[in-house]
Amino acid sequence: MALSSMTGFARGHGVSGPYAWAWEIKSVNSKGLDVKLRLPTGWDAVEAPARSRAADKLARGSVFASLSVDRQGVAPTVRVNEPVLNAVLATLQGLAGKVAATPPSLDGILALKGVFEIAETEEKEDERRAAEAAIVDGFGRALQGLGDMRKTEGEALGRVLNARLSEIGTLASRAEAAPGRKPEAIKARLAEQIATLLEASQRFDPDRLHQEALLMASKADIREELDRLAAHVAQAKKLLGDGGPVGRKLDFLAQELNRESNTLCAKANDVDLTNIGLELKATVEQFREQVQNLE
Repeated sequence: MALSSMTGFARGHGVSGPYAWAWEIKSVNSKGLDVKLRLPTGWDAVEAPARSRAADKLARGSVFASLSVDRQGVAPTVRVNEPVLNAVLATLQGLAGKVAATPPSLDGILALKGVFEIAETEEKEDERRAAEAAIVDGFGRALQGLGDMRKTEGEALGRVLNARLSEIGTLASRAEAAPGRKPEAIKARLAEQIATLLEASQRFDPDRLHQEALLMASKADIREELDRLAAHVAQAKKLLGDGGPVGRKLDFLAQELNRESNTLCAKANDVDLTNIGLELKATVEQFREQVQNLE
């Protein structure tokens, strides 16, 4: 399966009978799938099937979809509201002998609220249902366009993430080969520290001193961290190769890589190892930031 980013944009439009419609969809990063639909009044029937299609197509991301619908080529209906007009005329006749005023004109009467009405031609049920089905299908096509864009970005992300993983592997190899982590170097540093302690005081128990030396040597050994770094890098590369919605798994591995790089820095008692550890932390952070964009 291909990798996908969580960011993308797509548009779709079409015509069904007298209805012209258009979708605009965009998506950004999110921990889960969150679909927000903005629909014109009266088009709520398309919401449920649109959400279902989004859930089938996408695994993660905050998705914003906006629909516009325009009913075209429909002549408006003009009519006079007879009951209201009759009531107005009856009232005017009743006032004719009581109020000295200019007789009412036709345009004045028709301008009264409720007398003159302009309305759209009544919708046909079959045209409406056909338009709803076409709009839902159009949403599916727009989602396909969004998915294609997300996959294109996902491919680019995959290349960047693989490059960061290779850098992490290279840094781990440098740490492996660093002279400061060789047993001889560790032994020499311990001997120097012990000699300094013995010069300061002769009141040290040799057995206790031996135990402390072993403990110090154990703390200075980064073999375990290097092994785990190698295992995490291999697993991350496998996930990238498998593709699909692997963002959450890679985010977990990024946390583990960060933990191991922190421990390596804490254990490093050599300038070379410390510098490698700092480079490793920076590269792991770059990896983690990019993973946040992956579905």
